[in-house]
Amino acid sequence: MLESVQVWVNDFSVSHEIVRLLFSTLVLVTSMLVLRALGNRLIRRSVKSNELRRKWLVQSRNGLLLLTLLGVFMIWGEELRTLALSIVAIAVAFVVATKELIMCITGSLLKTGARSFDIGDRIQVKDFRGDVIDQNLLATTILEVGPGKLTHQRTGRMIVLPNSLFVSEPVVNESFTHDYVLHAFTVPFMREDNWRAAQQALLAAATKHCAYNLESIRRHMQKVATQRGLEVPTVDPRVSLQFPDAEEVHLIVRVPAKTSQKSFIEQSILTEVFAEKDYLPAEKLAQDALQS
Repeated sequence: MLESVQVWVNDFSVSHEIVRLLFSTLVLVTSMLVLRALGNRLIRRSVKSNELRRKWLVQSRNGLLLLTLLGVFMIWGEELRTLALSIVAIAVAFVVATKELIMCITGSLLKTGARSFDIGDRIQVKDFRGDVIDQNLLATTILEVGPGKLTHQRTGRMIVLPNSLFVSEPVVNESFTHDYVLHAFTVPFMREDNWRAAQQALLAAATKHCAYNLESIRRHMQKVATQRGLEVPTVDPRVSLQFPDAEEVHLIVRVPAKTSQKSFIEQSILTEVFAEKDYLPAEKLAQDALQS
């Protein structure tokens, strides 16, 4: 063992170029230390103000440090250039081989930094929509909600999303206000239907089903708006009109609800409004009466 170590020491040699560079670096560092000591002594003797003295000491230290680094780069420039080329070649190969993993880690950092969502939030990314149940450095797991974007029932399927999606795709967070949300759904009608009566019935049913916790929702929205610096949204139920084309009328029903009860509130309102009446035009009702 000792013989092998001795042979290695005898064979080890340092080129004259490396010795010259090390010697130049030592001279540079020593010169800068001496210069700093002299400069600090001069500043302490000549500057009377404590604040101005501290300012000059800090600036002189930072300036000498910058000059030292610049001198080291100039002395070792050629060797650093060769080393940099080797490192770049290795880095390019590494990035190409681990591109997807790097994008997943980047997406994880992005969603964490932006605070896009938390565990339990309902999110939508591309065509994937569901409740977040787990997230780590590489992937986010959701329980699918659907089918489609308008329903709020879990399908029983679990989806694992790579975090790389969050780099290039927008994230829709349906649980931004946490415990309570403003839930909207659409009821379509034809222009000749009795949609005016349906509008009144929908508003009455929505007001009825949301009355029991309306004040709690209003206080919660006030708290969220104060925390995030937003305007306080109106939480009272409302029914708005939308005309997608000349033949149709859409009634947009917006109601406040608990996050876990959006589907229940929606179905309760629709069931009450359409349980005994279809709001068809008068002519159609008359024809149906004659046929029966």
